[in-house]
Amino acid sequence: MLKLFYSPGAVSLAAHIALEEARAAYELIRIDFKSQQQKSADYLAINPQGRVPTLVTEDGALTETPAILLYIARRFADAHLAPADPWRFARMVSVISYVASTVHVDNAHLNRGYRWADSSAAIAEMRRKAPDVMASDLRLLEDQMGQGPWILGDQYTVADAHLFVMTWWAEPDGVPLSRFPNLRAHLDRMQEREAVQRTFMQEGLSFR
Repeated sequence: MLKLFYSPGAVSLAAHIALEEARAAYELIRIDFKSQQQKSADYLAINPQGRVPTLVTEDGALTETPAILLYIARRFADAHLAPADPWRFARMVSVISYVASTVHVDNAHLNRGYRWADSSAAIAEMRRKAPDVMASDLRLLEDQMGQGPWILGDQYTVADAHLFVMTWWAEPDGVPLSRFPNLRAHLDRMQEREAVQRTFMQEGLSFR
């Protein structure tokens, strides 16, 4: 059986939603960040990066959100969580890549500036600037969402689960979604999905 290592409300939320959308059989294993469980020897033996998500499969462990999302989409192809058309599939991968390499990284500058600087002043400046940078990132996605209801148009994909995590984080991180009506509507549609509601119940999260 698949095993998903997660922390409530972390980016692992995207993989968790995808597994629920696929109606996959899996075991959910919580990693407690407050107690630094991600740095334990047992967890580092599974994921040397000490982060979530990690998806343990019969063939080994996957440790990056894009890889995990694509794996779920391909393994559970009957759930239609990825386009069959090569061009649309590539567009989906483009969105996932952008979210992982740009939006998520820029978000990390808000609360994890210590990864890039030791100076308290530099960390404070990153924290001050991060919401403006994230707003610029979301503007590009807002414009892509214009054709909605999903990021690729009519078809819901694992990219929507990944995007949802970024918009669910946005307002607590200082980026009002009132400036992004398409993304706000996407957030609302996502929160209406049964798979998302099941995921939130399992992780003890609240809708926004």
